[in-house]
Amino acid sequence: MILELIKALIFGIVEGITEWLPISSTGHLILLDEFLSLDASEEFKEMFDVVIQLGAILAVVVIYWKQLWPFGKQHNSKPLSNHGFGACVKKDVLQMWCKVITACLPAAVIGLLLDDWFNAHFYNAWVVAIMLILFGIAFIVIERWHQNRTPKVNSIEAMQYSTVFWIGVFQVIAAVFPGTSRSGATIVGALLLGVSRTAAAEFTFFLAVPVMFGASLLKLVKFGLHFTAMEASLLIMGMISAFLVSILVIRFLMSYIKKHDFTVFGWYRIVIGILVLICGAVGIIG
Repeated sequence: MILELIKALIFGIVEGITEWLPISSTGHLILLDEFLSLDASEEFKEMFDVVIQLGAILAVVVIYWKQLWPFGKQHNSKPLSNHGFGACVKKDVLQMWCKVITACLPAAVIGLLLDDWFNAHFYNAWVVAIMLILFGIAFIVIERWHQNRTPKVNSIEAMQYSTVFWIGVFQVIAAVFPGTSRSGATIVGALLLGVSRTAAAEFTFFLAVPVMFGASLLKLVKFGLHFTAMEASLLIMGMISAFLVSILVIRFLMSYIKKHDFTVFGWYRIVIGILVLICGAVGIIG
């Protein structure tokens, strides 16, 4: 029991670190399972890897509550109207949520239709390794291209609906191929579309709330709500550790990108991807 809880704690820590850094949380969890597997059914582990993301989501909600909650007269510089209920509605926050929903549509449609097929065909260490390397190269190339350019869009408010839709299309790549990184795909897409690093990262955080909540709900429905005491304990431990670590990682990343680019994450992805290929070639992982 204690050993399994420690494993769940480690999985939550890895989730909290890798969910927000553009290095692929799903990829790292798949790889971690090769070396530190939970003593549980394959169905539970598949659900566990997704649902512990709820802890990471809560971290975003806590840190960005004022930017996410669309109701209230305090901190409401742009009310929907000057009188009545509209005076308690934040127009800019509603507009932000409309953009988030628009960006969610491509991945939502693909995920609902083909989720099980993707799991069966692409959720393995080989695909993870290839996508880690490919998107690592993409980060390095795009950052060099982006280096001497002035971003056209410096805030979520300034993003056009066409821009957020195409960011959502990039997110589909992460929905299909583990190892891509949801945050990595959306940030790469945003940079290519002329969005600043800070705005790209913040939009990625906000976009994660409905995407990860929806993915977690889908997995819970498929698994069912009949947990053993052990399974419930593992899930709670994973979510709590993911939440606490996510708080630190989100704050670190937003501070980091004010002075640095994403190139270091590109090199990290390439190195890890090569190591995974070597381990697969010599039979350490399958």
